[in-house]
Amino acid sequence: MPINYDRVAELIASEEARLDASTQASKAMYEKARTHLVNGVASAYQLRDPWPIYIDRGRGATIIDVDQNEYIDFHNGYGSMIQGHANPIIGEAVAARYPLGTHFGMATEDSAVVAGLLAERWGIPRWRFVNSGSEATMNAIRIARGYTGRDTVMKIFGSYHGHHDTVMVSIGEDYDRIGPREHPASLAYGGGVPQATVDMTIPVHFNDAENLERRIVELDGEGRKPACLIMEAAMMNLGVVLPEPGYLEAVREITARHGVVLIFDEVKTGLTLAAGGATERFGVMPDMVTLAKTLGGGLPTGAVGGSEEVMSVVEDHTVNQVGTYSGNPLAMATARASLEKVLTPEAYQHLEHLEDRIVTGCQEVIDSYGLPGYAIGAGAKGCVTFSPRKVIDYPTYKQYQDRPVTQLAWLWNMNRGIYMTPGREEEWTLSVTHTDADMDRYVSAFAELAAAITN
Repeated sequence: MPINYDRVAELIASEEARLDASTQASKAMYEKARTHLVNGVASAYQLRDPWPIYIDRGRGATIIDVDQNEYIDFHNGYGSMIQGHANPIIGEAVAARYPLGTHFGMATEDSAVVAGLLAERWGIPRWRFVNSGSEATMNAIRIARGYTGRDTVMKIFGSYHGHHDTVMVSIGEDYDRIGPREHPASLAYGGGVPQATVDMTIPVHFNDAENLERRIVELDGEGRKPACLIMEAAMMNLGVVLPEPGYLEAVREITARHGVVLIFDEVKTGLTLAAGGATERFGVMPDMVTLAKTLGGGLPTGAVGGSEEVMSVVEDHTVNQVGTYSGNPLAMATARASLEKVLTPEAYQHLEHLEDRIVTGCQEVIDSYGLPGYAIGAGAKGCVTFSPRKVIDYPTYKQYQDRPVTQLAWLWNMNRGIYMTPGREEEWTLSVTHTDADMDRYVSAFAELAAAITN
């Protein structure tokens, strides 16, 4: 059945009014907070028009806002809280570590243990710790540059790799600004990014290995061969876009043959797609990997892993990798507890079961109502993509993006106690504390939405 877009517009207006009416305490908090806190939030990604939703507390799969509205959390802190909120195992680790001291600016045993656990899961031998995903990708790129002696960086058009200058390029752009297929445009993601930096970052499209190699050869001929390609093995900020068969294998072969360091940015996929992230799930080994989000079990931490050869430039001090809070004892204690006691083989079996249930349920709704779209997922990540054709890269995403339905879907879920990523199109993240009933509630709300927009 075709979507009734007049009805969609009506529902957006009514659902916005309903959400505004139910979040008046958030409105009052916003009015107070924005006096000194810019826009009333700590990050632009926490914004929502006309005011942000302020969260008071959470436990397990549930969060409660300052208006005391209760939600099943499918947002999970931008994909960070796969352990669930206030997980008692994580709490015990914090309680045990705190009396021993929370910061020394020096190494502790847990940092060595966590490095070993990550080496075992990823099959990557050498690690350093940082404090966020942005720091992880920044350090990985610097190490790759130090190792190769080259400056140019390649990335996938549309992928977000943190808020440092090198990767604040060619992210959220309109379709008509993407540029030609063979030479996508290098475009700054907002102000404050030097044009010289933008010019050193070269985007290519996901799922297009042939053009990747052409661009490497062209750049080499221009005397600016890339130091590295940084990419997500599966794109996670266009909903979920999985690699086409053979694509990652081709990328690995091409980058190895041309001496370009391959960095898998697993800030979102690490520990969520599998115990060893996308590296394990897709069976392709990069030269370097970056982690954050889920790693800290709710505390800010990140990691950079690499081969013996690439990380040798850190070992011999060619590259200075430093950070006051890197390997923070509290964060390492929670990471260790998470890896050893929470994110177990049984936990991943549970997540796969939940993922199958929600994806299958959503696809049945799509098929039943004849909606243009599909459900897709892997591990703890998934989404419903509202598109008449399969999204394989940023151009197909922007060409077929259904903004009104996506906007309505977010409002619809929020008003039915299902918390999704605020104000943005982003996939769900499941946690080990979610249940079958939570998946069924999500699917039920989606079925009600489908009925409403095809009426």
